[in-house]
Amino acid sequence: MRSRIFTLTAVLSLLPAAVSSSQAQVSDPSFPALPSILFDTTGPVIQAHTEALKPFTVAGERGVLLGQQDGTFESWILPAKVLSHLTIEAEVEDYSVPIDVNQQSAQIEVRPDRTIITYAHIAFTVRQIMFSPADAPPGTGPVVLFEFDCLHPTEFTFRFTPELRWMWPERNEGVPGVEWVAPGPNASERPGGFYVLHSDYPGFAAAVTIPGARPGILAPYQERPQVYPVELKLHIDPIRDQGKLYPLLMAIGTDRTAANSGNLAAALEKLNAAIPALYQTHSETYKKILADSVSIETPDKSLNEAFQWAVISIEQLKTKTIPGQSSIPNKTGAPEPALSPSKGLASETRDDETALVAGYYASGDSARPGFGWFFGRDALYTLYAVNGYGDFALSKSELEFLIRRQRADGKIMHEYSQTAAAIDWLQFPYMYAAADSTPLFLLATLDYIRASGDTAFLTAHRDAIEKAWAFETSHAPGPDQGGNGIYENTQGTGWVESWPGGMPHQEIYLALLDQQASAAMAQLEELVGNKDASAAAQLRSETIKRTIDSQFYDQEKSCYAFSRNPNGSLDRTETVYPALAWWSSPAVTNNSTYLAHPDGCLQQLAAHTLNTDWGLRDVSNEEKIYDGMSYHQGSVWPLFTGWAALAEYRGNQPLAGYQMLKENANLTWAQDLGADTELLSGDFFVPFGRSTSHQLWSSAMVVTPTLRGLFGVDIDAQTKTITVNPHLPANWDRAEIRNIRVGAEAVGLTFLQSKGETTVSFTTPPPSGLKLASTQSGTKSLPNQSITIPRPVVAVVPFFRRPSPGDRTRSVRVLKESYTQHQLSLTLEGPAGAQLEIPLVLSAPAPRLHVDGAELRTQPPDSETGSPVQFPAISLQFPSGEGWKTTTVILSW
Repeated sequence: MRSRIFTLTAVLSLLPAAVSSSQAQVSDPSFPALPSILFDTTGPVIQAHTEALKPFTVAGERGVLLGQQDGTFESWILPAKVLSHLTIEAEVEDYSVPIDVNQQSAQIEVRPDRTIITYAHIAFTVRQIMFSPADAPPGTGPVVLFEFDCLHPTEFTFRFTPELRWMWPERNEGVPGVEWVAPGPNASERPGGFYVLHSDYPGFAAAVTIPGARPGILAPYQERPQVYPVELKLHIDPIRDQGKLYPLLMAIGTDRTAANSGNLAAALEKLNAAIPALYQTHSETYKKILADSVSIETPDKSLNEAFQWAVISIEQLKTKTIPGQSSIPNKTGAPEPALSPSKGLASETRDDETALVAGYYASGDSARPGFGWFFGRDALYTLYAVNGYGDFALSKSELEFLIRRQRADGKIMHEYSQTAAAIDWLQFPYMYAAADSTPLFLLATLDYIRASGDTAFLTAHRDAIEKAWAFETSHAPGPDQGGNGIYENTQGTGWVESWPGGMPHQEIYLALLDQQASAAMAQLEELVGNKDASAAAQLRSETIKRTIDSQFYDQEKSCYAFSRNPNGSLDRTETVYPALAWWSSPAVTNNSTYLAHPDGCLQQLAAHTLNTDWGLRDVSNEEKIYDGMSYHQGSVWPLFTGWAALAEYRGNQPLAGYQMLKENANLTWAQDLGADTELLSGDFFVPFGRSTSHQLWSSAMVVTPTLRGLFGVDIDAQTKTITVNPHLPANWDRAEIRNIRVGAEAVGLTFLQSKGETTVSFTTPPPSGLKLASTQSGTKSLPNQSITIPRPVVAVVPFFRRPSPGDRTRSVRVLKESYTQHQLSLTLEGPAGAQLEIPLVLSAPAPRLHVDGAELRTQPPDSETGSPVQFPAISLQFPSGEGWKTTTVILSW
């Protein structure tokens, strides 16, 4: 454990400059324990037995706690790490064995507003209640409350590693010195004091305490130097302390004034007194978020819950740029200037910004808490989910955050650390490293305006939009310059950041984004009345689409190659990236076919070579370069799974789409409870050891495929139209989407499925002018502002197998489903010898079925009720042998 422990006398002799600052008048601090708080018990909750190595995250706009389910954690008052490796030991009176409390962790409870870890022992129960309020007093952040229920008097010792480290990449020097501050006689023994963590500079310090705690070992200066743990000792009397809450109080000072010990003590006092009100406000904030956001109600309870948790997970990653960030003091206490146009940025940064960080994970011995800084493309993909569930204020603030950091030539930023403004960030290679942020910015801008109706945003930021478009189109060399007129990887990474044999010249990923961004720009120009520019952008989109087909299509694999080399040859590696063709809705691309040859790609995405039981690999496991432990050549990303799920739904392959959607939804409970992780092994159902466990765009890929794929919702606030092209499971009788936002209006939709049609209607009478539409063939409008959409005569009930930790992929996959007037053909893939029974839903009157490739049977009675099941089923067995087998089932009537 890294620490330096000195008495106050030692600090006086060794750090005269620092202590002269800290020796300002320190009034007698008062940190009383708190009475019980009435915690909210409504709303979503996940309760589970703890698994010691699984992570938890308690994130907020000003602070974050990152830990493991044994209760150990590190604490950040953003953008600095205050402490880490907090552990608890108990000594029970007349019980001679010291007890490692963290080993007694028994249950974790995760709610939108707090996370609770319960430690259970025969002598005590301890509850560790954690939340991170957005309006914490200046210099403070996350709150940890301890509630003790003891049979006997017990001494609890809290040990931690003092950190006092800026988030990467700001420089950090030395290990903090630790001073116990308690006024009056016998200062080192009396309760009520606090630790000050001193850096080597007077403008950076922190304070930590627990009400009533005493310090642990305080070695005198004369003692031989060695490392001692930093300890807070708290004596709990079972009668006196029953029902009380003991907060771990933390504060930080980032300038000479705030780092003064007296002011740190005042910050701790203010935080302690404010905790009950902070929790109340914090809880109400999350109630309002859930009340104002879209929710779904379907027969699939786990999908309903996963959707709600995904919304919460995204909202928890909102982060304030630090007040004064544009002039964070350096180590001399002198302010450094903000990044400005003279350093290459288009505009000044601001102190009141809120933006999305990419995700969090414990930093260990580093100063990098997962991906806890601002990323352009991570946020831009996520905004599709944010627009979908209706937090338009968050979308707008994120887009404006990126605009303020747009490079002078129009390129949109990729990466911006929470300490970027304190250093010369542009000397690092990260800020504009990615090429894809620029087309994604155009796409996300249009999506925000279509959903919100905020054309004023388009007017206010037209210059930034035009500059981004100019950058994209001016870095797409034509044939006379050796190119093909499509945006190239020469302007930064497309997707992969490393690749065997050298970086790609032009990825299909980037080409597809360029094509869709061109179509988006056509609509943006049309909205401002620039018809000539709109037509030119649309023509560019259509030209790129033809070029992609002629230059990227791989006839041998019936899909599109990974990338194109400068000499026109192709890297034919089988990857997930063609899935991006279906990212934008048909209303944006102005073409529902997406690709000229879609079928092979959709089957490629669904096959076991890319699709595991927990999501999509980026590279097929049959490629020579495949490695399931590789970041870019084989791992599973929920982001890819979301792309592919949307592609399958929009490509009229809902059985495969449902499997992929459920693969992502299932991750809600797999690791960091309530959030989806960043990436997993390509071979076993287990996250990477360094996977950012609370990952922004991973959670977004539950929301977006659900709303835009499963329900097929597309919002156009300009025409006040909700287009629905639903692909609901055949055995659902009804579903509901609540609180869909169309501009300033909020409405609900009800989906009722009979055996012949799906009826979609407004849950309550809609505002004037709001209408429903569908592009599916045979759709009829009804007088009561409902629409009916024909359903297939014969439909297959989708299926999903939840994998267990460590599993390999073994689920049957639906590669293709295709209908003609009197026939349904299914191409299925499964392990050799696998058996499967799939329920069917037949329209009324039920047709006479003939089945080739499977056996038709009636399902047995329901095991719980004994009632006959209304659906027939088909039963099949895959051929024997080894590996995976493909079979075709044809149902005709």
